[in-house]
Amino acid sequence: MPDTFLPTLEHLATAVILLDEQSRIAYLNPAAESLFALSSKNLVGHPVQHAFTHTEQLVTAMQQALNNNASYIEHDLTLGIHAHGKLHLRCAATPLQSGKHYLLLEFHPMDRPLKLAREEQMLDQTQANRLLLRNLAHEIKNPLGGIRGAAQLLEQELEKPALREYTQVVIQEADRLRSLMEKLLTPQHVPDLSALNIHEVLERVRSLVLAEMPADLTIQRDYDISLPPLQGDKEQLIQVMLNIVRNAAQAMQGRGIIVLRTRIARQVTLMKKLHRLAVMVQIMDNGPGVPGHLHDKIFYPLVSGRADGHGLGLTLAQDFVSQHRGSIEFDSEPGRTCFTVMLPVQ
Repeated sequence: MPDTFLPTLEHLATAVILLDEQSRIAYLNPAAESLFALSSKNLVGHPVQHAFTHTEQLVTAMQQALNNNASYIEHDLTLGIHAHGKLHLRCAATPLQSGKHYLLLEFHPMDRPLKLAREEQMLDQTQANRLLLRNLAHEIKNPLGGIRGAAQLLEQELEKPALREYTQVVIQEADRLRSLMEKLLTPQHVPDLSALNIHEVLERVRSLVLAEMPADLTIQRDYDISLPPLQGDKEQLIQVMLNIVRNAAQAMQGRGIIVLRTRIARQVTLMKKLHRLAVMVQIMDNGPGVPGHLHDKIFYPLVSGRADGHGLGLTLAQDFVSQHRGSIEFDSEPGRTCFTVMLPVQ
């Protein structure tokens, strides 16, 4: 690494990676370490592919710059990050000469404006979902009472006891739906905040799902035990994580691997407010992935990828996370789905 570059690169707000003639990492500036959550000590001397996944676009940009001996800009670069899924970036690759040949990579994140727009959309969507669900519950609750009452009257008129099995099915299913409607009509309450350890929440969820599923399901832990405590509603957060983990297990039909990962995130903007620290919970599975046609509406009520799903689990999860002033996102492709929940540390 030529020392002449250091004073400038060290103080740049732009993330910069310098590669040597063998496309090995020679230097990362502090902005790059922060953006990619990487340490230069662990990466210097390694190929750039060692730091990232999904590097096809990056390699193409590097080759274009080297072949033409001129700067090449990739305006829509998707780069896989081991700790954070994928980032959408603008990348400029510029050949340099200072005794040796170097390649300078500059990265400008495009996620921030997209993230702010998604948060706005999530808030609007959450409010619309609440209104829709309450109206729907009101419309369904009243006819259910009439159906149940009619089934009870019919049961009293039946002469054959065996036929009462059918009326009992009607009554039981009406009771089940009525219970669901009562939950939807329950007034939204302010979260009951208290200090909690997010790992206690995840361990509770892990034990519940493993008890429900066969032995073919594996739930691995990847915890950062140094995380600070959160101010949160424990029951709501258990429901959030349980809905996501249970969805993953059901999508894999109880056979596969789920990873529960926790990390600290720094200088995170959530709900238009900058937080110095946030807890990041990632729930990853190696299942078939979320169908492409559901990517834009997976958090909508009554939308489900399963024939027997009611489509309310992720809607309620999004609602609870928004009440905690956090965010929930996902990234999915066949063989890898990752839901990321960000919760501010107050």
